Amino acid sequence: MTLKLSHLIRRFAGTAGLDDVSLDIAPGEFLALLGPSGSGKTTLLRILAGLDYPDGGSVMQGDRDLLKINARQRSVGLVFQHYALFRHMTVADNVAFGLRVRPARSRPSRTQIAERVEALLKRVHLEGYGKRYPAQLSGGQRQRVALARALAVEPELLLLDEPFGALDAQVRVSLRRWLRHLHEELGLTTVFVTHDQEEALELADRVAVMNNGRIEQVDTPEMIYQQPATPFVCEFIGKVNRLTVERRGGQLVSGSATLCDDPWDGRYERALAYVRPEQLALSAHGQGDSWEARLRHIYPAGSVTHLELQWEEPDQVLEMDIASEQIARLSLRQDMTLRVRPKVCTLFPLDVDGHVQASDRVMLRWDV
Repeated sequence: MTLKLSHLIRRFAGTAGLDDVSLDIAPGEFLALLGPSGSGKTTLLRILAGLDYPDGGSVMQGDRDLLKINARQRSVGLVFQHYALFRHMTVADNVAFGLRVRPARSRPSRTQIAERVEALLKRVHLEGYGKRYPAQLSGGQRQRVALARALAVEPELLLLDEPFGALDAQVRVSLRRWLRHLHEELGLTTVFVTHDQEEALELADRVAVMNNGRIEQVDTPEMIYQQPATPFVCEFIGKVNRLTVERRGGQLVSGSATLCDDPWDGRYERALAYVRPEQLALSAHGQGDSWEARLRHIYPAGSVTHLELQWEEPDQVLEMDIASEQIARLSLRQDMTLRVRPKVCTLFPLDVDGHVQASDRVMLRWDV
């Protein structure tokens, strides 16, 4: 059944941890809660787990009011960033812990527990590790033990609180892909908290981007990246160039380039334009539809090369990504002058007080 969060409010000493958060989580969905520290994502996860309670709002699963059910009865598995394994227990005892502390009427037999533990260790690729202790494992192995322990109680909802945050980059990539395969195999509803945008975009079916206790946008990873709903999402997800835009004679102009006819029929005099580095292209056209820029630095990065451009505005730098094979073909070198233009641009108008009007966002695309 769909998990329905409605108008959740949580305050800490007058500060809004959650500020009117509403969200539906579909059965079997892998949802990422993404945002900077203090955005409210862990507070939301703790409320789902039954470790915290909101000051207002509801959490419903069909006819069940989860806020009236204690943590043990919610059928939730929870995995923390720092494993939280019992150091004095073996791997097998750690995995079995949630089963052994159940009330007698619902506790499996010793044989059933042993069989389930063995099956789970096999599922997380730790066969033969049952008699070891956490100190004898690597960080990635300990995190898999923590996940097996969460799965042992057969949860309906799996909650992951930055589970890979303490691991090195290579292990993180390996484990998150393994986790995605495991999620698909088990068909669990999974909520994953992270501040790592690459992790969220790679793993999740949908991403909820949070900021200051509110959800800025909920959508598929592709839509979050390609069609951000607010300036915060533009700037938080990936790299982006921010440009100022003004209306001149019925057209929108940024620097020396005319972007388009005014889409707002004169309602706004200014706007912000966001262009990602890969959304810039070199232009052979004249001044009217492109910017002049000086190539300050060339940063090779495998198949992609990052260019740092000194734009027309004295204090502004543009970042541009191109295929590395183009560097030699175009004879690009430091300090040469280029003309660049956007292929895609996200525009947010500003009202007379300088406030962003996100509901009037416009996406522009050009054939380059």
